[in-house]
Amino acid sequence: MRNSMPGWGSGLLGVVIFSGSLPATRLAVGGFSPLFLTSARAVIAAVLAVSFLAVLRQGRPARADLPALAVVALGVVVGFPLLTALALQHVTSAHSIVFIGLLPLATALFGVLRGGERPKPAFWLFACAGAALVCGFALHQGGRASLHGDLLMVAAVLACGLGYAEGAGLSRRLGGWQVISWALVLALPPMAVLALLTMPAGWGAIGAPAWAGLAYVSVFSMLVGFVFWYRGLALGGIAGVGQLQLLQPFFGLGLAGLLLGEPVAPGMVAATLGVVACVAGARRFA
Repeated sequence: MRNSMPGWGSGLLGVVIFSGSLPATRLAVGGFSPLFLTSARAVIAAVLAVSFLAVLRQGRPARADLPALAVVALGVVVGFPLLTALALQHVTSAHSIVFIGLLPLATALFGVLRGGERPKPAFWLFACAGAALVCGFALHQGGRASLHGDLLMVAAVLACGLGYAEGAGLSRRLGGWQVISWALVLALPPMAVLALLTMPAGWGAIGAPAWAGLAYVSVFSMLVGFVFWYRGLALGGIAGVGQLQLLQPFFGLGLAGLLLGEPVAPGMVAATLGVVACVAGARRFA
């Protein structure tokens, strides 16, 4: 109990950091291809992770943990960054942030599948209502909405939810920040090769906003945010601190409007509120 407040504070800081991921990715894809952005951010974060693991003399994970680490790497190191980068070529970051409201639900769903839990029937009612709300919003939203971008965002949320659920189980044995660090190390060889193969033909035309976006998603979204996030889960509890993810769409919408000048329509805010309400109800009965 005495560690609950530090846990909630650390988790909240992690959510705030993650909230800048989509606006930063939106900036980065203005100068880099999605494949290079995904691989470069993973390589940069992996180099930092290797340094942390070496300086703090962390032991290697057990062989039995490698499959789960591979799932974490595929979900949060490769899948979510790549799919969101591809999606943000078709939709605005403000539009895509609405889908992040489904992330706690996706994490809970994979927790059910992986952990064999049996939630109450009301859980599925809220889950279906939230999914229907997002689908309706995606189909009727004007402007930069696109079915292709929306499907990519749904896939990104599923990949991230799987990575979160798998990482939560691993963190009980390896420690929070160690999970993302070893996942980055595991993904480093293929990501390094991909970065070399997809490097821009020229660097001079890449503007400062794209470089700033790459720096943010590499250092903060890919590594630092997970340090605070997993620390919060460890100190305050996964079920409790995990609720802080519900605040991420609001932080993200604010950042998209403030930093990118993207319009945040009342309908978009209403959809986010509806999604958050459905997710909160689903988590209550999980």
